[in-house]
Amino acid sequence: MPMVDIAHWLYHIAMASSSSDVVIGRRLARRRQTIEEALDHAVAIMTQAGVGGVSMSEIARRLGMRQPSLYKYFPSLHAVYDALFARGLERSHAAVLAAAEPQSAGIERIRAGARAWLRWAIENQALAQLLIWRPVPGFAPTEATFAVSLQQMDVVRAEFASAVHLGQLHPDANSVEALRLYTVVLNGLISQQMANEPGASFDAGIFSSLTDTALDLFLARYILPGGTDADAGP
Repeated sequence: MPMVDIAHWLYHIAMASSSSDVVIGRRLARRRQTIEEALDHAVAIMTQAGVGGVSMSEIARRLGMRQPSLYKYFPSLHAVYDALFARGLERSHAAVLAAAEPQSAGIERIRAGARAWLRWAIENQALAQLLIWRPVPGFAPTEATFAVSLQQMDVVRAEFASAVHLGQLHPDANSVEALRLYTVVLNGLISQQMANEPGASFDAGIFSSLTDTALDLFLARYILPGGTDADAGP
C-alpha cells in the first residue's frame, strides 16, 4: 500500500475513533444525567410521601419513561436507595468539610463540623432519615457504600485525635466510645427535631437550636482539667 494511502487510512481510523469516543461520552453523560434526575425525583417523593414511599413506577412516571426502562439504570428499588444513601453521604460530608476545614485543628473543627452536619440534616431531612434511621424495610446500604461512611467517621476520629495531640481533650476522646457518644448526641438532636418540629429551620428549631449546648455537654466529658474550649457556648 502506498505511503499516501496508509496515511489516509490512518487518518480515517483516528477520526472514526475520535467520533466514537465523542458518541460514547455523550451517552455516558446522558446516562449520568438520567440517573441524577431519577434520584432528584426519588428525594422529592421521599419528602412528600415518606422515605419508604419511593417506587420504581412513580420515579419512571415522573421521568416520563416506561418502568422497565428504569431498570436499565437501577436494577432494583434497593439500588435506588443505595444511590440515595451514597448521595447523602457525599453531600453531607462536603458540607461538614466546607465548614470545618477553615477552622483551627481540634475542638474548633469538631464544633464547626457538628453544626454543619446538623444544619445539613435539618435542611435535607429525607436523605438524613435514610442515613441515620432505618425507614425502608429490608434495605441496608451495600458494603461499598457503607465503607464510605466508615471512612468519613475515620476523618472525624482523626480530628478528635488532633484535639488530644494539641492537649485540648483527654486521650479517651480518641476512642470508639467517644465517636459513638458523639453520634448519639448529634443524631439524637436531629431525630428529636425531625420528629417534633420538622418544618423549623436549624436556627429556630426547638431542638436543633440546642446544638451548642449539647456540644458543651459532650466536650465536658473529655476536656482536660485546666483545659479550655474557646468556642464553648454561654
